[in-house]
Amino acid sequence: MRLMPGITSRAACFCIALTSSFVWAAERPLDPEHTTFTIHVGKTGLFSFAVHEHKVRSPITDGAIDETGEGHIWLRIDARALTVLPEKDQAEVQTTMQTQVLESDRFPEIRFASTKVHRVAADRWKVEGNLTLHGQTHPATAEVNRAGNNYEGKSSIKQTDFGIQPVSVAGGTVKVKNELTIEFSIKPK
Repeated sequence: MRLMPGITSRAACFCIALTSSFVWAAERPLDPEHTTFTIHVGKTGLFSFAVHEHKVRSPITDGAIDETGEGHIWLRIDARALTVLPEKDQAEVQTTMQTQVLESDRFPEIRFASTKVHRVAADRWKVEGNLTLHGQTHPATAEVNRAGNNYEGKSSIKQTDFGIQPVSVAGGTVKVKNELTIEFSIKPK
């Protein structure tokens, strides 16, 4: 039996469309209510022992994960939604973070998109990607492990890599560390 040339090309187009929809369907949205990022802001300097470190929490705006094949993840965070966790000078620290450090009205979006996911061991990965923060995009790496239905891990970045000058007070005797540690728990829907 011989097929007509038009039927063969339509069948090929149908197969390509069907395959691409399966690839797209492999991407699962992240659950914003159960995905969290906590930024640990350390102190340094002569009198750093006299002050406490800050913790900042951030929800995601949206994102998705593809757990098939090599894997892929992307996410967006509204910089204006970052919140300093309760502490003595919370309001002052919050204002400084938003206006002087992040300049979140000028740079409202933080983005991450993976470029490579390396399996290190069962349920452990090294994720490389591009982080956009404060209007600049640079490579970032995270160590990730599976914890039940979540992916948990941490990463470190330097503020100066993104054009952010760490805050200094008391004539420079207390400074925010340049390196920030970011811990996260990501849950797909």
